[in-house]
Amino acid sequence: MHLLIRFIVNAIVLYLIAKYVPGFNHQAGIWTAVIAAIIFGLINMLLGPILRLLSAPLTWLTHGLFSFVVNYILFALTTWLAPSFRAPDTNTWLANLYGTIIMTIVGTLLTQMWQPEAERTAT
Repeated sequence: MHLLIRFIVNAIVLYLIAKYVPGFNHQAGIWTAVIAAIIFGLINMLLGPILRLLSAPLTWLTHGLFSFVVNYILFALTTWLAPSFRAPDTNTWLANLYGTIIMTIVGTLLTQMWQPEAERTAT
């Protein structure tokens, strides 16, 4: 159930990114966002752990900031693979940066929502 809700939220957020963030295809429909969410989930499942493992020393040295670079790479790969998600002839790195910021915030909020209360307060 948790994965289904996370997938639906990611699809909605990707749809809103496509509609309102400059650099993405503003004519993209909901099915484009669903396909992008599937690609995003597969990339995060397959490549995410490998990139996070390889970048663990840099992430440790930068106190976690390098994880944002990993998230950027994963999001940029998603937009590159998703059909008609990105608008042609645009400044793609800036659009991907905005999309990465939004997806990172949403992912963090979703993780915090499903984290047990004891883990949230035990710091």
